[in-house]
Amino acid sequence: MPLDPLLILELALLGIATGFLAGLLGIGGGMLMVPFITFILAGRGVEADLAVKMAIATSMATIIFTSISSVRAHHKRGAVRWEIVKGLAPGIVLGSVIASLGVFAVLKGSWLALFFAVFVGFSATQMLLDKKPAPTRTLPGTPGLLGAGGVIGFLSGLVGAGGGFVSVPFMTWCNVSIHNAVATSAALGFPIALANATGYVFSGMGVKDLPAGSLGYIYLPALAVIATTSVLTAPLGVKAAHALPVKALKRAFAGILYVLAAYMLYKGLTA
Repeated sequence: MPLDPLLILELALLGIATGFLAGLLGIGGGMLMVPFITFILAGRGVEADLAVKMAIATSMATIIFTSISSVRAHHKRGAVRWEIVKGLAPGIVLGSVIASLGVFAVLKGSWLALFFAVFVGFSATQMLLDKKPAPTRTLPGTPGLLGAGGVIGFLSGLVGAGGGFVSVPFMTWCNVSIHNAVATSAALGFPIALANATGYVFSGMGVKDLPAGSLGYIYLPALAVIATTSVLTAPLGVKAAHALPVKALKRAFAGILYVLAAYMLYKGLTA
């Protein structure tokens, strides 16, 4: 698949948008990237089932770079709850490995697309409802954080997102402030992305019909362009998160997510 100027432009615009949203909402950008990368790859001749898997894997790999840029900006503002990161990270790595090395390789792309659609729809609903937790609710102890991390890592590995769609609601449900939850979610994106991306490389080895420039399920040209542009805009999203009405932005973004969920539902049913 030649890396023509139009493809570079499409990927660059996608990277700019997802980097900004990663910093703003702590979502890692995967919920936006996966549908668009699927569309881009399928439009250039990659079989639909494989396009979904490559989109999920490539999206996750870009989050390695986006999360670094985003978390540095959040850390400077003292917003990252590092004790939560330490509690969730071991479970996240374990859940990610199980998903990316095991379940991901077995499931068809169509099923992954349907799974993605359901969870993006769930995430959009969470953003829209903006439910408030009970005032006495707190974070669980070490075993609870280990289990929660495992769920976050596993689900992230199946949908190619940085985990913010689960970790942010989980933390706010436990009465972590929204700004701290978004910042901490950005920090969690790194172990999620690194563990899952490694799994996608190994589980994709030997797969037939991968386009040129692929490393396992990861499409390296897309990774390079999106990572480069998203790293530039992630700090801008962080700055905006501390200045803009995030609640109103989340409600608007929820509408976009419903549209993307509908597209992936269509791809899953027709792949």
